[in-house]
Amino acid sequence: MSKSVHDDVLDAALNYIKTNGDRICVCSAQPTTYAQATDTYMLAYKDISSSNYTGPANGDTSGRKLTINAQDSVDIDSSGDATHLCPVDTTNEKLLYTTTMPVTTLVAGNYINIPAWDIELLDPE
Repeated sequence: MSKSVHDDVLDAALNYIKTNGDRICVCSAQPTTYAQATDTYMLAYKDISSSNYTGPANGDTSGRKLTINAQDSVDIDSSGDATHLCPVDTTNEKLLYTTTMPVTTLVAGNYINIPAWDIELLDPE
């Protein structure tokens, strides 16, 4: 028997991130908690709003995706090698999602340009 999920179900998860993800954190390691994302591993961050997201829309592979639009000239607070990006909910202190990024060496006092990236939820197989 095949598996399926309605787009509305996937969109609900993506819209939760879009509605509540009000900060993008650039981290030096994979955070597993809000405190790690916003303090322990955070090298830079940018406060955003739902207007900084595009979608949900059809995924590139299958399912649905949410695009986090490019963020330019983000202040770097701490030096280190950036390895992860994560949207967080600062109101409810939640780490909403974590993804890898190409390792990028950051120097405090400079800026980083974060390219647009997707969160894609695939259809079940």
